Amino acid sequence: MSTITLDKIKTIKTLNNIAERGLNVFDKENFKIDNDSENPDAFVLRSFNMHTMEFGDNLKAIARAGAGVNNIPVDKCTEQGIVVFNTPGANANAVKEMVLTSLMASSRNLFAGVTWTKSLEGEGDQIPKLVEAGKKQFVGKEIKGKTLGVIGLGAIGALVANDALDLDMDVIGFDPFISVDTAWSLSRNVQRAMSIEELFANSDYITVHVPLTDDTRGMFNQQTFSIMKPGVHILNFSRGELVNEADMEVALENGTVGKYITDFPNEKVLKMKNTVPIPHLGASTKESEENCAIMAARQVKEFLETGNIKNSVNFPNASLPYTGKKRVAAFHKNVPNMVGQITMAISNYDLNIADMVNRSRGEYAYTMVDIDNKVNGDIIPGLEEKLKQIEGMVTTRII
Repeated sequence: MSTITLDKIKTIKTLNNIAERGLNVFDKENFKIDNDSENPDAFVLRSFNMHTMEFGDNLKAIARAGAGVNNIPVDKCTEQGIVVFNTPGANANAVKEMVLTSLMASSRNLFAGVTWTKSLEGEGDQIPKLVEAGKKQFVGKEIKGKTLGVIGLGAIGALVANDALDLDMDVIGFDPFISVDTAWSLSRNVQRAMSIEELFANSDYITVHVPLTDDTRGMFNQQTFSIMKPGVHILNFSRGELVNEADMEVALENGTVGKYITDFPNEKVLKMKNTVPIPHLGASTKESEENCAIMAARQVKEFLETGNIKNSVNFPNASLPYTGKKRVAAFHKNVPNMVGQITMAISNYDLNIADMVNRSRGEYAYTMVDIDNKVNGDIIPGLEEKLKQIEGMVTTRII
């Protein structure tokens, strides 16, 4: 049960089926799940496409129960002062297990072997003999002693790298933006590649775990294939667009790439030689869906109750211990003297500042200020309106 009492019940609307354990995070004293609401305080969703939606003036937060936010108009949300959350790491174990399963199964030609075996239906007593005669076409190779290149050492990549070491593989990692938290969790036995070209040249298997950006789009292409070991296996559980499919088709045909395992099949991929098309199962486990739902709900709840932000894709992360004092939360342009104007507006009401935090992200910033005075009632009359008049202010709340 929440220890915080809000000034009014907040409305949460879901746009996909969200695991019940996630929805249970919202206590009934402060929150209401209302999927008929036309102007909720927050949305919680998975893959629902929001790009054609219009947002009400009451909307404060959107939480994606998953890592990717391509289905959310993030820029539009930022302009309107709506914080967008995702849940990095909540599905990491599910994806890691699928990567390692596919790594081993494809190396042993398990998928093709099972498909061929099922085609023997109807051969009756001849099946055992046919199996023994035909199994040689599916001779594979062991992963032990081979080198796995891991591109992107975030929550998923780090888990894959560490477990691959336990499978007696050599592991090379490349991530120029590795976080401190990930660095602490990564085994010291993961070799660091100084460039992505170094990883390409030395890997028998390559798995990629990076977001889709202008820099990563089509990163697997004719030029990069030419650097790799002949017959390399490439595993893509991140985004289909990371691969130039026309170049991949040629590379698979001539053996430059030995096998392409992808969680993002389409018509072109299905026609390619030596592909293992998986129907987007990377994070499809009951546990993963529950973990993502719980994490998304907790982030929304924390933000609505205290203003604290964690795992936002458009606002800066910011946290200030909540002590029950009145709190001003302001999202504004990242321009000079904004903090000064905010504190001046507060002091003009004869209010003292107990604590504050200011964090920026690109063109925008987020400021929280705790008021030291004991304030009667739910609001400080006139203060919020005064803050909204500051040039460059996007949204304000008094919690």
